[in-house]
Order: sequence, then C-alpha cells, then structure tokens
Amino acid sequence: MINRRHHPNHPKRRVFSSFHYEADAWRAAQIRNAGGLDGNEPVSDNSWEQVKLGGDAAIKRWIDEQIASRSCVVVLIGANTADRKWVQYEIKRAWATDKGVVGIYVHNLKDQYGRPAPRGENPFERLTFANTQIPLTKFVKAYEAPTADSQLAYRRITQNIERIVEEAIEIRNRVRHGYYG
Repeated sequence: MINRRHHPNHPKRRVFSSFHYEADAWRAAQIRNAGGLDGNEPVSDNSWEQVKLGGDAAIKRWIDEQIASRSCVVVLIGANTADRKWVQYEIKRAWATDKGVVGIYVHNLKDQYGRPAPRGENPFERLTFANTQIPLTKFVKAYEAPTADSQLAYRRITQNIERIVEEAIEIRNRVRHGYYG
C-alpha cells in the first residue's frame, strides 16, 4: 500500500468533519486549519442558516451531497457529540455509502475561552452494523490523544490525522468486501 502522506503524487484525502457546532466549532476549526486533509472547509454561518430554512429534508440533502464527494467522515467527538441528531445521521450516511468513518476526541483542545470540555461518549457505541446487533465500535475507531495538555493533544492529532483517515478508509473497504474479523 502506498503511504499517501509521504507520496507527492497523491492528493490529500477529502473528508467531511462531523461535530456539535455550538460546543465544538472552535475545536473543529483548529483541526481543519492544521492541513493534511482536503475538502474540509467550514460552511459559513449564513450558508448553514439557508440550508436549515429548508427543514430536515434540505439538511439531509446537503449532508448527502457533502458526504458523496468525500472519502471519509471524521467525527470530532466533544462533550455532547453523541447526542446530536445530525452527527448520528452523518455517521449512518457515511457508513451506508461505504465511506471511511473515524472518531477523534477533541475535548482536551481548549475552546476560544481557553477551556477544555468534559470527555464525551463515543457516538459509535449507539449505532449498529447493517441490520445486526453488532456495534459499530467493532469497526470504527475513536482516537484520543493520551494527554490533557491542549497543545500536546493538538500536535498528536495533527501529526496522526492523515494516518487515522487512511486506516478508517482501509477498514471500511475490508468490511465492504466481507471481512468482519
């Protein structure tokens, strides 16, 4: 397998970031601004307000369109991410369309006020594979930087995000081809 991170002829992976906007937009922006991934531009507040005006159908359509052109969905897990209706939809949609799915805990990253957040629940524990009782956590990993230091956590995440995304895509491809072990 080619290591995309160090191979100049391979473009960056296009990802969709899923997170709880109100609580974690600042933390998500830190990850997005680190580089290493493509297609990870934030939607403007005005654009998102326009999408929301169309109701649930418009939101689903927007999410579906965004995920369709991505190879992986990165769920940035904060204190309340697992409870978010649209995060759950994004995870389900990504998995159903054979996209890589991975979680990265961001609670240790400080927000705009210099505060970390409580560690949130793993959102993949609530979801199951296909029409089975097998939890999605059997296939989808959630990474956590092994430190409470915000700057060190940020460095660990940004140094490893490309590898984490590649692994998620590889896992999804194996599952798609019938490997469940």
